[in-house]
Amino acid sequence: MKRKFLVFIPIIILAILVIASGLYLFLRPDKEQDIILRIGYQPSTHHIAHIIAMEKGWWKERLKNYGIVDVKEYLFPTGPPEMSAMLAGEIDVAYVGVTPPITAIYEGLEAKIIASVQLNGSDLVARSGFSYTGPQSLKEARIATFPPGSIQDTILKKWLNQNRIDFHKDVKIYPMGPGEAVSALKAVAIDAAFLPHPSPTIIELEGFGKSVEQSGKMWKNGHICCVLLISERFMEKYPDIAEEILKIHYESTQYAKTHINEASEIYSEKMGIDLNIIKKSFESWDGELISNPYLAINSTIDFATAIYELNRGRYEHPLNQIQLFNLSIWDKITSNND
Repeated sequence: MKRKFLVFIPIIILAILVIASGLYLFLRPDKEQDIILRIGYQPSTHHIAHIIAMEKGWWKERLKNYGIVDVKEYLFPTGPPEMSAMLAGEIDVAYVGVTPPITAIYEGLEAKIIASVQLNGSDLVARSGFSYTGPQSLKEARIATFPPGSIQDTILKKWLNQNRIDFHKDVKIYPMGPGEAVSALKAVAIDAAFLPHPSPTIIELEGFGKSVEQSGKMWKNGHICCVLLISERFMEKYPDIAEEILKIHYESTQYAKTHINEASEIYSEKMGIDLNIIKKSFESWDGELISNPYLAINSTIDFATAIYELNRGRYEHPLNQIQLFNLSIWDKITSNND
């Protein structure tokens, strides 16, 4: 009997080890789990901070110490489908124009802006042969811009209204992504397009259109354009990772500003757009790369109010700063540098 029992001892020990390892894998702290970070962005120079961090390997290298085993990026043509993906839980972080998150938060998205990405940076471009003499000359024009809910759509419609042009009756607005809008303008299927860079420069250098208005002047006193958005669930579960993400974003933004030629080369190679176009785009746009979220607050609140006014009856009240921003991560990072 004793000998039979001794035979089963190794089996019992092995079973205990298997159970213990399984319990460890199930109960181990979040920071030791294998985490895949999912980042959404768009094919615009506005999001060059992400592109630099991705292509230089900074996301993976810096975040691997926090349990990140892979960083996957997802390219979206515009902000609204990017926010649909975040609402569906398909991405954790988004480089995105500020108005799609506002609309998505109105609709129930639990996410917060933690940093700015850039200011201004979109142009209204009229096709060759179209006589643009000011906003009034757009009456009966066909205009392409990003879909409803996007920052381009919001700016364009408010600007038209301010210039006594009814965007429902006096013009035809077609929702398009950047590639589709550029092609439509080239084919004379539309008269104008309101697009983020580098699309306006592509149109000008290829000779079938000209920039006639810049978004910083269309929206009084300029505006925040893109922001860095993180899901609240991700921030709550991985606060240290969220902090490191913001640090990387800040450093990548600074790198792009101080190494603009290299940044242009990285963008050109990744997106397959001629380098001269990207360099010219940075020279001619009215944009500015930034990361301080406090610089985004005022115009973000203005956008939230404008979206509320465009959707009266759908939303109970305009969103406020607390509902839109988490400034604590930026405050922590900057206080540590003081």
